[in-house]
Amino acid sequence: MNDQKKVSEVKIEAVRLLEHRYGAREAAWIVRVIFEDVMEWSVTDLVTRGDYELNDYTANKIIDMARRVNDGEPVQYVTGNACFYGMTFKVTPSVLIPRPETAELVDMIVKDRGDRRDLRVLDCGTGSGCIAVALARNLPFSRVEAIDIDGDALAVARDNAARLKARVDFREADMLSLPSSDSQRYDIIVSNPPYIADRERVDMDANVLDHEPHKALFVPDDDPVKFYRAVAGYASHALVPGGMLYFEINPLFVEQMRQILTDFDDVDITRDSQGALRFAIARKR
Repeated sequence: MNDQKKVSEVKIEAVRLLEHRYGAREAAWIVRVIFEDVMEWSVTDLVTRGDYELNDYTANKIIDMARRVNDGEPVQYVTGNACFYGMTFKVTPSVLIPRPETAELVDMIVKDRGDRRDLRVLDCGTGSGCIAVALARNLPFSRVEAIDIDGDALAVARDNAARLKARVDFREADMLSLPSSDSQRYDIIVSNPPYIADRERVDMDANVLDHEPHKALFVPDDDPVKFYRAVAGYASHALVPGGMLYFEINPLFVEQMRQILTDFDDVDITRDSQGALRFAIARKR
C-alpha cells in the first residue's frame, strides 16, 4: 500500500479547500506559504517538483494547516512566521502580524536617515520587534531601544532580534507612563501604537478579531489618540533638537494628530501606497 502523495496532488487539495473562502489567487498564495514553511522550499521548488512524493504525515500536516487557515486562523500564526522588510519574523498570538504599511514606515525612516551613523532610536510599542529590528539592521551603527508593556510580546521581540542578529535593547515600559523628564536623548522616536477605534470593530475581518491581540489593536472611542499624545509628550523633551518623530496613524484622526504635534516643526501627514493618510512625521524644534 502506497501512503505517499505527489506534491501536485496535495497542492490541488489544499487550494480547493481554501479557494471558496479566499478565492483562487489568495488560496494559491496561502498554500505556497504553507509548503515553504513545512518543506523549506522556494517558489521554484514548488513549481518544478510537482512529482515529488510526500509521506502521509507530511501531506496530512499541510492539509491540516490549510484547514486551520480555512477556519479563520491567519496563516502567519499557523506557520509561526511573517515576512517583513526582507526578513522572516516569528509571530505568536501575543503580537500583531506585521503589515506592509509598517514596512513603508521603516522604509521612510531609512531613506530619511540612512546616510547618518550612530543614531539613537526608540521604538514605542514594539510588539514583534519588527520596526526595531529592521531599523537596527538598516541604520548604520545605530543604537536602538524598544519598549512594550507586554512581557510575552517582548519575549517574541527578543527572540526575533537574536535570530536576525540585530542589536536592540528591549525593556518593559508603558507608553502611557513614560517619564516626564530623564537623561535619555534620541535622534528618532517611532511608534505604531494601537489606533483602531472600538467602533471600527464591526467592519473588521473575523480572522483579525478572533486571533490578533486586541490590546495591540484597539483604543477607546472617547480618546483614540491617547498613545500618540503620550509619546509626543515624551518626544518633546526626549528628542535632541532636530530629532524626528515618526508615527503610523489612523486616517480617521488626522486632525487630532495635527493638534497633538503643534509643538513640533515640519509636521507632515503622508499617504501610504494605498492612498490612505497613514503616517505622521514631525521634527523637534
